[in-house]
Amino acid sequence: NVYFVPSLWLNPTFYTVLIKLFPQKETVFHHLARYLFHPTNQVWGMVTRYYHAHLSKAEETLGIQIRVFDKNPGYFQHVMDQVVSCTQREKLLPELATQEEEEEEAKFNISESAKLKAVLVTSLYPEYSENLKNMFWERPSSTGEIVEVSQPSGERVQQTKNKLHDQKALAEIYLLSLTDNIVTSARSTFGYVAYSLGGLKPWLLYHPSSATAPDPPCVRSK
Repeated sequence: NVYFVPSLWLNPTFYTVLIKLFPQKETVFHHLARYLFHPTNQVWGMVTRYYHAHLSKAEETLGIQIRVFDKNPGYFQHVMDQVVSCTQREKLLPELATQEEEEEEAKFNISESAKLKAVLVTSLYPEYSENLKNMFWERPSSTGEIVEVSQPSGERVQQTKNKLHDQKALAEIYLLSLTDNIVTSARSTFGYVAYSLGGLKPWLLYHPSSATAPDPPCVRSK
């Protein structure tokens, strides 16, 4: 269990050895997972095919993992608003162009040198990626960047003991770990494993206490 390791540091017998092996405590899972995890060919095939099709050509990649902790989970507009607020405030995604900027851009052809940013969304619910995709399809970005949004799967229900479902989940964890930056839902083991595997410093989405987006929407992990 990924939450068990911190307790070992409290034991004087283990501490002297662990501090030598892992001078930076927060990297324990990152190093162990890279040595101990061995995805099957089926899983790794999913990872490489998706990466080359959707992420490899981008100059910058962003992973967004959304886990809804609710008695009746699904798509919630306030969660969508929180994701957009976080990514734009933290300059992970550009703002949408104003009407004046949009009119100005319409006078010119899209530059071949426009920066491509690929956004990988993982969630049980496809509406989050669809809304983000439509947002950047219907309006240009204020920076001129081209934002491409994709989501490998959106199965709506966690299917315990379904092998293919579990394989897809592991593939998506690996894909998130390959992104340049990552935003995840706080308290999500799925997100924790992904950013730890990639050695990334995530932005954590606060858990909404009501049906409104928290303000601030997220915080950078220390």
